[in-house]
Amino acid sequence: MTKLLEWVTVLGALTALWLSLVTNTVEIGLVKHHPSLIFYSPVIFVGLFGIYAIIVVLYRVFTFNDCEKAAAELQEEIVEARADLAKLGFKFN
Repeated sequence: MTKLLEWVTVLGALTALWLSLVTNTVEIGLVKHHPSLIFYSPVIFVGLFGIYAIIVVLYRVFTFNDCEKAAAELQEEIVEARADLAKLGFKFN
């Protein structure tokens, strides 16, 4: 099963559940007491997912490891590539 099909299946199931709650097909006490909460729940969940995504991205950015050895190796490869290109007639500014 592809990841897209998994997402479509889960979203379809959640949409069916939400529609059954909004149209009062399923009798649950929460629907009677808080109908606006059920109606706006997709917007609330999208907002919560956005906050979660921002927190995960910020955490990964702040805990990103520096690779000084790899950076030095890359700089050496850049110098070698410039030397090879200069031999072939390429002029750098």
